[in-house]
Amino acid sequence: QVQLVESGGGLVQAGGSLSLSCAASGRPSSSYEMAWFRQAPGQEREFVALISRGGSLTDYQDSVKGRFTISRDNAKNTVYLQMNSLKPEDTAVYYCAAGFGLSTNVGSYDYWGQGTQVAVSS
Repeated sequence: QVQLVESGGGLVQAGGSLSLSCAASGRPSSSYEMAWFRQAPGQEREFVALISRGGSLTDYQDSVKGRFTISRDNAKNTVYLQMNSLKPEDTAVYYCAAGFGLSTNVGSYDYWGQGTQVAVSS
């Protein structure tokens, strides 16, 4: 098993940047495909970005392409999400997830962090 802890959320003005981190403990994070999801109030959890075990493959939700960058450092068991040019519609709780399949589906991931709040003011 792996335990995931997100950090780096906060309040930022539109156009600003935030960097999220997801620290993994237990089984090495290099064993897992990793992803970020987000959930706004009253909405379903949605895919944001994913990265393969070795970091060579990434994918993004269309609305964040060109603004967000996912990366990982397996030596530090950490996955990152750099978020630039933030918009009010990016406001949500952001969750880190780990699994054995590279997928945009919530159900494909076995382990989840507790989430970190991101709020973007207009």
